[in-house]
Amino acid sequence: MTIHSLPVRTDAPDPTPAEKPAGRGGRRLLRQRAGRQHHAGPLAYVLLVIMAVLSIFPLYWTMVAASTDNTRVSQTPPPFLPGPNLFSNLARAWDEAAMGKAMINSLIVAGVIALSTVMFATLAGFAFAKLRFKGRNALLMLVIGTMMVPPQLGVVPLFMMMSELGWSQQLPAVIFPTLVSAVGVFFMRQYLSEALPDELVEAGRVDGAHSLRIFWSIVLPIARPAMAVLFMITFVHAWNDFFWPFVVLDMTNPTVPVALTQLSAGYVRDQSLIMAGALLGTLPLLVMFVVFGRQIVSGIMAGAVKG
Repeated sequence: MTIHSLPVRTDAPDPTPAEKPAGRGGRRLLRQRAGRQHHAGPLAYVLLVIMAVLSIFPLYWTMVAASTDNTRVSQTPPPFLPGPNLFSNLARAWDEAAMGKAMINSLIVAGVIALSTVMFATLAGFAFAKLRFKGRNALLMLVIGTMMVPPQLGVVPLFMMMSELGWSQQLPAVIFPTLVSAVGVFFMRQYLSEALPDELVEAGRVDGAHSLRIFWSIVLPIARPAMAVLFMITFVHAWNDFFWPFVVLDMTNPTVPVALTQLSAGYVRDQSLIMAGALLGTLPLLVMFVVFGRQIVSGIMAGAVKG
């Protein structure tokens, strides 16, 4: 029996560079290339510095204006260096605007509104994103449609309602109309639609968990980054809200924006005193961001990483 050998090809193509075993020099080159991809160029640093300066300048100018007198602020060109009257102007603004009580009221109002908005918006967002029920799309369109209505249209009937309830000139009149927002519901619905897999909800159903159990054990840990962002945005908005608190409250029980109107009363406005009051009203927000900013940013970055 004759054994025929198979022909051996001598024109086989060379292995591609990806198929070749990488030596020590090749691995070093790959590490260097990968490292260079994470370094920003000089132009990026210049743009970041410019944006940082533009963002910090209004706060710096507020501090400069609050540290001088009214005559110096009105001069041309205006001062660009802090003056010696910062603490005296802050003390005057604190006494004349009753900032102590106003800050406590704003803290209560903003804290309650932010917490309730986060909780209710997360519940509604989970329902609209993952639960199946009749009229879901119609209700979602109705919620989104309320965002198109100017809030000024509801001031008169809302004020009449607060008066009938006996809440006029009281903090509940500011808190209850804004316990939840359509923007927050839509924001949480969009986030949970992408971040919450349907398989996790179905696994909870298989294990016998009801909707509230699934919400507490599965949805809340996943929604934590978005909840932190929504809390920060809602808190800042409620703290800075002026129109509705100015309508429903008076100077005996004000929030910070309402209290600051006392500093601008009179024929001649003391701009340095107004800026000192504005600086006092901004400091709690800065402190909150310094304390909780790292947790919020880390939560956002953790929610952005999948797998």
